[in-house]
Amino acid sequence: MTTPPEPPSPVAMERPTSLLFVCLGNICRSPAAEGVFLHLIGLQGLEDAFRVDSAGTGDWHVGRPADERMRTAAARRGIALPSRARQISRSDLSRFDHVLTMDRQNLKAVRSLAGGGEGTAEIGPLTRYCRRHNIEEVPDPYYGGEEGFDRVLDLLEDACGGLIETLKAERAS
Repeated sequence: MTTPPEPPSPVAMERPTSLLFVCLGNICRSPAAEGVFLHLIGLQGLEDAFRVDSAGTGDWHVGRPADERMRTAAARRGIALPSRARQISRSDLSRFDHVLTMDRQNLKAVRSLAGGGEGTAEIGPLTRYCRRHNIEEVPDPYYGGEEGFDRVLDLLEDACGGLIETLKAERAS
């Protein structure tokens, strides 16, 4: 006799919450945030509850994979970074529930793109979800050494963990 499958959790049955992570070029911080978030929800079996993407405010790297140094640092933690760089568009502000930026410069650029209140996305800094780190920005590791990429991943794991807990609580209420 087989046991019937468990019904899907109430969180998975709702419309997926959509998130867009944004940095400058979409090759270091935002694809890492996307990968970390996907990794963490995968560990919790919440893949169906979220739709996740990343973008950059600039167009310099469109079509390229994440920076090799970031991919290497993430792979050491078992985190894949599958996305290709793309530039944020005005339509993203209506397609996503949350647009989460890595620093003040990108927050300002996204809010400017939103213009006179266009779009429905909640726009804000990802770091507001940090639980262990007291920071306002995720630093850009592009011009630094290897330790900068690991530092960014530490911050993103903290912020994405806090974000997941917040979103799960919102969905449960």
